Amino acid sequence: MKQVAIQGLKGSFHDIAAHQFFQGDELDIICCATFEQVFKSVKDNGEAIALLAIENTIAGSLLHNYELLRDSGLSVVGEHKLHIEHCICCLPEDDWETIEEIHSHPVALMQCRQFLANYPKMKVVEDEDTAGSAKYIGENKKRGWAAICHAEAAKLYGLKVLQNSIEDNKHNFTRFLVAVPQQHADQMRNIYAANKASIVFTLPHEEGSLSAILSILSFYKTNLTKIQSLPIIGHEWEYMFIIDLKYTGNERFHLALEAIKPLTSKMRLLGQYSECNL
Repeated sequence: MKQVAIQGLKGSFHDIAAHQFFQGDELDIICCATFEQVFKSVKDNGEAIALLAIENTIAGSLLHNYELLRDSGLSVVGEHKLHIEHCICCLPEDDWETIEEIHSHPVALMQCRQFLANYPKMKVVEDEDTAGSAKYIGENKKRGWAAICHAEAAKLYGLKVLQNSIEDNKHNFTRFLVAVPQQHADQMRNIYAANKASIVFTLPHEEGSLSAILSILSFYKTNLTKIQSLPIIGHEWEYMFIIDLKYTGNERFHLALEAIKPLTSKMRLLGQYSECNL
């Protein structure tokens, strides 16, 4: 049985992503209130796996999660992309005519703004978690309340779905990373099947320093799929860079790393993994 630490409750999008990534495996889901607790659980447990959202096609990158991942010492061994679909659900006894309040996470509410505009008389209430809203309504028998969450959460907590796919943008995807303690990384990944990597580095504050890095990566035929800058706290106007890149051949990839390493102040390979294709 695999132990997987996630942010959120059972029925949350993290829970759904974990079961899709580890399809066919028996999972013991460790539910955490925050992403900090996710990393602490993995550190304290020693055998647990972290699964965390890292970017969304609408909301962008989760910068704080990049920082937590960099500082954790964990190694990325996989990625998963999940299509985000929201439903509105309530107790079986309720219906459209009896709903007075709609509860969910602020991001989910924002992603269903056009749908909610059709029901101006319903009070919209922000909660900490999409699945948490469904759980609270189901366990406390809150008549007149509805939740916006995934349909799996509605089913899990005994609610009925009034309408599915209520999100405004149907091309809404979240990318998740799977990370483990370094000593377990090789057991969970096949280096020679991997074709994608994430790297973090800092650069000297010199003209053309980033351009030189990108030129070398291009020379070694790597395909840069993402570049993200984060400010270095305490060092005004200095930044660290996180890049995702695709490559062909493990040896060529490591030659590229060795070539850029002397040009960086600090560099760390966050992990190698197989790209998730939708």
